[in-house]
Amino acid sequence: MQVEDAVPELDMNLLVQLDALLQEQSVTGAAARLHTSPAAMSRALARIRRTVGDPVLVRAGQRMVMTPRAVALRDDTHALVEAGRALLAPGPDLDPAGLVRSFTVQASDAVLAELSTPLLTELSRIAPGVTVRFLPEVVEEGPALREGLVDVEIGVLDHVDPETRTAELLRTRFVGAVRADHPLTRGEVTPQRFAEARHIGVSRKGRVHGPVDVRLAELGLRRHVAAVLPSHTAALLLAAETDLVCLAASGLGVDPARTLGLHTFAVPLDLPPAVIGMAWHPRTDADPAQRWFRDRIRAAAGTGCRGSRIGSVPG
Repeated sequence: MQVEDAVPELDMNLLVQLDALLQEQSVTGAAARLHTSPAAMSRALARIRRTVGDPVLVRAGQRMVMTPRAVALRDDTHALVEAGRALLAPGPDLDPAGLVRSFTVQASDAVLAELSTPLLTELSRIAPGVTVRFLPEVVEEGPALREGLVDVEIGVLDHVDPETRTAELLRTRFVGAVRADHPLTRGEVTPQRFAEARHIGVSRKGRVHGPVDVRLAELGLRRHVAAVLPSHTAALLLAAETDLVCLAASGLGVDPARTLGLHTFAVPLDLPPAVIGMAWHPRTDADPAQRWFRDRIRAAAGTGCRGSRIGSVPG
């Protein structure tokens, strides 16, 4: 069986040291350029000679001169080193007006109804070359962020991967929403009356029971969920045409319930607020454009929505 020749390991530091030696044509000068000692540079020259199989620099009186192989290597070596420095240097300052880029956001239709208007209005003003692709929420614990399919996820963040970065944007409470002539539009809505109505549930996984049912059970009450839908918008449309009760987010920006002519009322239960946040993968932490885009989402959540703003982490 033929054994292939092993590929020697490449030490990129040798390129930098070779470039310094060829530019200075002096061990002492190269050492000064790289802020190291002449002894260390002499050892580097010895390694370069073994690697290249050529003396590279040879003594000529009081100075050193390049061999023909070194002359052939000089320009290419310098170009490689300069390209590497440019590759690793910090990027230029971001210019939103000239930015041409696409960002992908995963969010529920309820979040999009509230956030997309202030976000896109601001982007059209300061960054007309930016495109935002909105994707629907996928199955929980999906790998979209980890695999780079999504830049930012916005919603209730209870299923993110361990390495995922998160920032809370706002809190919102839910109100009941019914058609304009529904019986619950007249008189006080008590827990008893609320439980006796027929309800619409919203769940991507088809869950029938949730926090509302827990609170009702604590009062010895139970409601009937007549339908479970995966979309908040579809639930509101169904409530507008039937006697079913739907829950809608309150205190954000655009109010889809009122847009559809629905009557809203305070839910007579002590329900916890929904915490809306955004999540992103650490691979985009330092990317200037991604950081800028996340800042625009924070601004949209703070100025375009009327929810209770809460603290966020840098990112």
